[in-house]
Amino acid sequence: MKTVRTRTLISAAALSATALVLASCGSGPGTGGGPGGTGGDDAGDGPQTVRIYGTIVDTEAALLEQSWADWEEQSGIDIVYEGSQEFEAQIGIRAQGGNPPDLAFFPQPGLFSDLAARGHLVPASDTVATNVAEYWNESWATYLTVGDELYGAPLMANVKGWIWYNNDAFQEHGWEIPDDWDGLLDLSDEIAADTGGPAWCVGFGSDAATGWPGTDWIEDIVLRESGTDVYDQWVVGEIPFTDDSIKSAFEHVGEILLNPERVNAGFGGVESIDSTAFGDVANPLVSGDCVLTHQASFLEGFIIDAGGEVSEDGDVWAFMQPPMSAGDDPAITGGGELVGAFNDNPATIAVQEYLSSPEWANSRVGLGGVVSANSGLDPSLASSPILEQSVELLQDPDTVFRFDGSDLMPGTVGAGTFWEGMRSWVGGTDLDSVLRQIDSGWPDE
Repeated sequence: MKTVRTRTLISAAALSATALVLASCGSGPGTGGGPGGTGGDDAGDGPQTVRIYGTIVDTEAALLEQSWADWEEQSGIDIVYEGSQEFEAQIGIRAQGGNPPDLAFFPQPGLFSDLAARGHLVPASDTVATNVAEYWNESWATYLTVGDELYGAPLMANVKGWIWYNNDAFQEHGWEIPDDWDGLLDLSDEIAADTGGPAWCVGFGSDAATGWPGTDWIEDIVLRESGTDVYDQWVVGEIPFTDDSIKSAFEHVGEILLNPERVNAGFGGVESIDSTAFGDVANPLVSGDCVLTHQASFLEGFIIDAGGEVSEDGDVWAFMQPPMSAGDDPAITGGGELVGAFNDNPATIAVQEYLSSPEWANSRVGLGGVVSANSGLDPSLASSPILEQSVELLQDPDTVFRFDGSDLMPGTVGAGTFWEGMRSWVGGTDLDSVLRQIDSGWPDE
C-alpha cells in the first residue's frame, strides 16, 4: 500500500474536540518525564536539538509537535520536525550524503531495513528494546530487526481490512454482518437483490500511486486464507505471485472486484475502479448510493469530510473483513511508522526512547485521528469508536498482525508491478498474465 500521510484525516471540529482531551502524560511502566524519556540515561552534554524527518505533513505534523511539546519543556531538548512527501526519495540520498536527520519516521520497513543494513542507523538502546518487547506484538520487532540487531521502535499504526457500510440501508433491510468470506459474498448478492444495484464501491485512483488500494484486498485474503508462513514468504519473494496460494487470493478478490453485479456502485462498471479516486467512495457511501466499501481506518476522515457521522448509530459504520472460515482467529494487516536513529547522541536516543513509550502514545492518540499498537495505550483515548476498535484489535493477544505486504516488498514490486498489475487486472488483462507481470518486478538480488 502507498502509505497515506498527506491527507488531513480528521476534521477541524474533531481536532478542536480531541485537543481538549490531551492525555495527562502520567508516567506509566517504563516511562519517565525527564530527558531519559522512558527511564534511559540523561541527555548529558550532547546536542539539545534533535531533528526528525518523516512523511507526516500538514495537520498531522502540527499534532506531532503538540504531542511532544510538554516533554520538550521538561527535558530541555528541542525537537525540530520536517515532513516531506519526498521522504522515500530523499532519506537515502541524505544518509549517503552525510546529511541525515537525527531520527526518521519510516513508513516502509523495507526502506528502514535497507538503511540499517548499510550502516546508516544505530542499534536501539536497551530502553527502546525493552519498550518494544513489552509494549508491541512481537511481529513488529521483526520489521525493526536486521540480522540479530533491533534498530528502533514503532510509532503510530493503522488497521486495514475494514468493511465500511451505510448504516441506514442496513437498518432498513435488516442485513446482518457476515462471519466468513462466503457470507460476505452472500450479503453482496442480497444487497444487489434488495436494491437493484451493486453493493460495493471501489476506487484505485491515487495519482502516481494508483493501484495501491487493490493490493490491500489481496494482502487481506492471503493472510486470512494461507496464513502467516505463506504471507511472510510471499512478501520477501520466496513464494511468487504465480503460486496457487496467491492466485487463489486474486480469484477470491475477483469474486467482488470483477463482478459487474457487485461493483461499482455510484461510479459505473468494473472499468471505473481504476479511474475512481480511493477517497471518493466516501460520498456514495454516506448518501447510500453505495452500501459497502473496503478501506483502512483512515477512511473515517474522508467520510467525515463527506458529511457523514461514523459510529454504530451514525450514517456509516464498519466491521472487520471476516475470516475465510467462521471462527478463525482474527487476522489483520496494517501499517505504521518505524523510528530509526542515525546517531547515538544522548539527546537523539532520549527522544527515541520517549517516542517508544506509552506516555507518548497516549499523548498523541489523545489529540485525535490516529492510533498506536503500543499496548500501554489507553484505548479510551482514541478519538472515535472506529479508532478505539482499531486499538483493541491491535492490542488483542489473539490477533494475528502483519504489516502491509506491498510496503514490505522491494519498491520495484510493492510500489511498482504490484500496483500496475492491479490496474491491469481490473482493466481486463487475464489473471495469469497479470501475475507474471507482477513477478517480473522482483530484483535479481
